[in-house]
Amino acid sequence: MTPELSQKLAAAVDRMPAFPRSVQQILQLTRDVNSSPKDLVRVIDHDPVVTVKILRVVNSAYYSLPKQITSINHAVVYMGFNSLKNLALSIAAIGMLPKDNLAGFDAHEYLLHSLTTANIAKMLAPRVGNVDPTDCFIAGLLHDFGKVVFAQFMPKEFREALMMSEWSETSLHLALRQIIGTDHAVVGAMLVEKWRFAAPLVETIRHQFGDDLLDTEMIACVFAANQISKKLKFGSGGNPKVEELPPPIAKRLGGSLDEVIASLGDLDRMYEEAKVFSSS
Repeated sequence: MTPELSQKLAAAVDRMPAFPRSVQQILQLTRDVNSSPKDLVRVIDHDPVVTVKILRVVNSAYYSLPKQITSINHAVVYMGFNSLKNLALSIAAIGMLPKDNLAGFDAHEYLLHSLTTANIAKMLAPRVGNVDPTDCFIAGLLHDFGKVVFAQFMPKEFREALMMSEWSETSLHLALRQIIGTDHAVVGAMLVEKWRFAAPLVETIRHQFGDDLLDTEMIACVFAANQISKKLKFGSGGNPKVEELPPPIAKRLGGSLDEVIASLGDLDRMYEEAKVFSSS
């Protein structure tokens, strides 16, 4: 990257909003083995925006609960600690997306892709061993957030890259490198670093594809989840090209992309759940 591009990206990242304090506290709870559902309820109760959205999701027709849930305390009983925690993180990420952008980037389709990638990455985590499913969920949720930065602050160039990727059926990161001089993984890593996420998550965002792909447990889960979400057309991150699993990732997950998809069973319910989350 040229010094001018580095400065431009740094300025764009600085203009992105900070991750909400309540979500930072939720992330801290996920890393504390002694944290309890009561701790989670206390944090969420102090954020009225997240509270209202969680209750809206929990009370949606999708869950068909026998009675209306009126408090986060009741929500954690019905949904469970981990599900409520991941829902709160998803709602926070959704809340940071701009309502519209000049790049013509479809935020709703992007959300569906990010949410399904997050959930599939979490499902794959037990297969690779030494990685936390929640960490994989967060990495999957945020893996494409660099695109949001481009859509917001470099819309003309990002739109050109989206069109090039679609017309030439090439990966979006290659089109971005050609038009902007770098890709969404670089700026996404800068953003999650600004948000003070743990180093393995920053590494996963930065080295998630192409020549920069690293062989780690978390990257294996996120890379595969991303390809599965694209192949099954669960939303869209603006990149239509589906890639086969590289040998190190296939080895970690025990098979080819199609074999891994077959082993996961029916993912339609998970996709429907993502639709509920993204529209709340």
